[in-house]
Amino acid sequence: MSKPVCLDDYEAYARQKMAAPHFGFFCTGAEDEVTLRRNKEAYNELIIRPRVMVNVKNIDLSTSILGQRIKTPICIAPTSNHRLAHPEGEKATVRASAAYGTCFCLSSYSNYGMETVVKEATKVDPNSLQWFQLYVDRDRKVTEQMVRRCEKAGFKAIVLTVDLPTLGRRLTEERAGFKLPDFIRFGNFQDEHSGRGPNRHFGYDVDATLNWKDVSWLKSITNLPIVVKGVLRGDDAALAVKHGAQGIIVSNHGGRQLDHSPASIEALPEIIEAVRGTSVEVYVDGGIRHGSDVFKALALGARAVFLGRPIIYGLAYNGEDGVKQVLSQINKDLTTTMTLAVTHIQIGFCRMYFHQSDHS
Repeated sequence: MSKPVCLDDYEAYARQKMAAPHFGFFCTGAEDEVTLRRNKEAYNELIIRPRVMVNVKNIDLSTSILGQRIKTPICIAPTSNHRLAHPEGEKATVRASAAYGTCFCLSSYSNYGMETVVKEATKVDPNSLQWFQLYVDRDRKVTEQMVRRCEKAGFKAIVLTVDLPTLGRRLTEERAGFKLPDFIRFGNFQDEHSGRGPNRHFGYDVDATLNWKDVSWLKSITNLPIVVKGVLRGDDAALAVKHGAQGIIVSNHGGRQLDHSPASIEALPEIIEAVRGTSVEVYVDGGIRHGSDVFKALALGARAVFLGRPIIYGLAYNGEDGVKQVLSQINKDLTTTMTLAVTHIQIGFCRMYFHQSDHS
């Protein structure tokens, strides 16, 4: 294959380089994969209406999230098991993120522990930004201990996943009989060098009774800002605000849990409207493969976007350098789109950039 020139090319390379079951773990979606496909297809239905005759010589992609400056609005989403893609796993990914000056959100089920990952980031940039994705365990003491470790390690926000009271069915995995290989460890539950940690399906012991009061509880035990991940409805966004969330990630879990849910970009305008007049920031993930996708999300009001699968594919392609290449490619694409659309970044810079029949 020739040198990759777009994010889809990295997926093709990853398919070749990774063991088939490991690639399948990342690429598959729930059931018939309707939502998985819809996440990408929905972006194609938004048609950009460019301006002309505006000075766009110097496009600046830098922005801030929860008061922290980042060089680009393209951040790295929490995904588990980076070592399925590359031996250095999250260590390589976070170094690339730190070098690129963006935010890396570490999964609870990372293969390296949070302290190890932050240490790798600070080698590159002591001021680099990391958030931590959290599941609330049935044992609240386990959750509180995890939060304390986050605070001590230097994470700047807790990203609470709220859309996973149980695991969705991924038929491709079931047919393949997917199992994690023996070399996989879960460093946030146990020393990553000594054992696998709780083996409750990826160490999974999330509380199905989780409700909005738990967001208030979480906020009561930490001064870190709480970002709620997995919201697709305006009424839920309003409840997130009511219970103290300072950020919302509009997400359907990459189409991996509930099939036939809306694409994240389709849900974004409703969430933006629900938090209007508040200081709550809104982000989005799912289906983003082009700079034009990022442009559309920002135009509809997202403060930043999060990339999941493409980062894994870059990691599989060439480790830390592969992740850097993915980030470089999509940031170049975003700069090109903004230059051709003739605009500078301004959050929610508006629907006039879209054809009225597509988003009214």
